[in-house]
Amino acid sequence: MALVGITTYLERARWGVWDTEAVLLPAGYPRLVREAGGVAVLLPPDVAEAAGEAVGRMDAVIVAGGPDVGPEHYGQPRHPRTGPPAPERDTWETAVLRAALDSGTPVLGICRGMQLLNVLHGGTLLQHLPDRVGHDAHAPTPGVFGEHRVTPVPGTLLARVLPGPQTVPTYHHQAVDRLGAGLEAAAHADDGTVEAVEVPGARFALGVQWHPENATDPRLVEALLAAAADRSVRPTN
Repeated sequence: MALVGITTYLERARWGVWDTEAVLLPAGYPRLVREAGGVAVLLPPDVAEAAGEAVGRMDAVIVAGGPDVGPEHYGQPRHPRTGPPAPERDTWETAVLRAALDSGTPVLGICRGMQLLNVLHGGTLLQHLPDRVGHDAHAPTPGVFGEHRVTPVPGTLLARVLPGPQTVPTYHHQAVDRLGAGLEAAAHADDGTVEAVEVPGARFALGVQWHPENATDPRLVEALLAAAADRSVRPTN
């Protein structure tokens, strides 16, 4: 079975008698990988120099959701509603994404992971989406996922995986503003928000703004694993 590396949080946490720094990941991520037929491997924040070796041992990579990407990475001052910095994740996950793209390793960015993919390509983020769209439907209640419709762009990889409009679980207050160079918008919400981006011509380099790990539809990760299997095929003489 394919090994799928998933990036993780780095947070202070409590369990049992312990109160200490921990690497964390919502259980929906490894569950989704398992249900799609893969094996999840956690990739906690590390030094950027280790990313190439880590990615090289994986068949595919998922860059998970999490805290806001530091606005210094796309040349903007911090908005009052932007969350606390997470420099370890910013540095590590940028290196993981770059290693995956450089090696052709299939990669799926989820929420923060999609935004980081855009920033890596020179794009910018809207730091508080309600300022633009005038509503809170993308993150309606703190700590509770909402739902809204997304429509894939015809002709994209995403549209081949998820044809037609989809109702998806959502929880984000930031979004793509300027699209990064070499990326294509692959889905939009009804209010025009970019809900997916991809690298045209890549075997599988896709980011989605919503949270498939909080749903029961395995098609995105099944497609990721199919791309990994295709990549592993070597011609024989």
